[in-house]
Amino acid sequence: MYIPMFYGFNWSYLLLVIVSLVLGFATQGYIRSTYSTWSKVPLPGRKSGAEVAREMLAYDGVQVAGILATPGELTDHYDPRDNTLHLSNENMNGGSVASAAVACHETGHAVQTARGYVPGKIRSALVPVVNFCSSLWMIVFIIGAFMAISGLMTLAIILFAFSVLFQLVTLPVEFDASHRAIAYLRQAGYDDTTLRGAKKVLTAAALTYVAAALTSIMQLVYLLGQTNRRN
Repeated sequence: MYIPMFYGFNWSYLLLVIVSLVLGFATQGYIRSTYSTWSKVPLPGRKSGAEVAREMLAYDGVQVAGILATPGELTDHYDPRDNTLHLSNENMNGGSVASAAVACHETGHAVQTARGYVPGKIRSALVPVVNFCSSLWMIVFIIGAFMAISGLMTLAIILFAFSVLFQLVTLPVEFDASHRAIAYLRQAGYDDTTLRGAKKVLTAAALTYVAAALTSIMQLVYLLGQTNRRN
């Protein structure tokens, strides 16, 4: 979400928008390109993503409520609320290196929940807070800017900071899930090509989270700088 320009045109705001757009398009393009490449490389044994996920769950001694197909591309996720893996149709039924990598990554999140992984618990606890703050901070900021009430603007920045914190906490959670995925594929005896492809896919996916965190940090810094200058 871009910061509204209440202070008149300035080059720092324009640079923020450009950098945010470039980061977003570049990382999204990279993950789609990498995923597309490795989705064409068959997984040894031709197992589907769902099958590999079940095997990883069994290896880690973890049970989930189910593995469900979800529409769309790269819409895969694990929902800790119902302890369910949601895999896109391609990754649910596909037998590619990319499908296995994504399925194992989401399974890694299920393992985190079962093991009580602390950053994951913090991230889950922040979800309702971030949902509340993300819908409120902009309204508070607009009112504070137009009425020249610095206290409201400061409150808005604090509310926005929770979104930044959420992005930062997300990084170790995603990195750890990818690490668990690669570790499982390695111990399961998959070949070097599979491991290399899985690492590429998951690294590309991780970059999207890094880009989101950087964008949020830049937005927070911009808000702080412009608010301090106004004060």
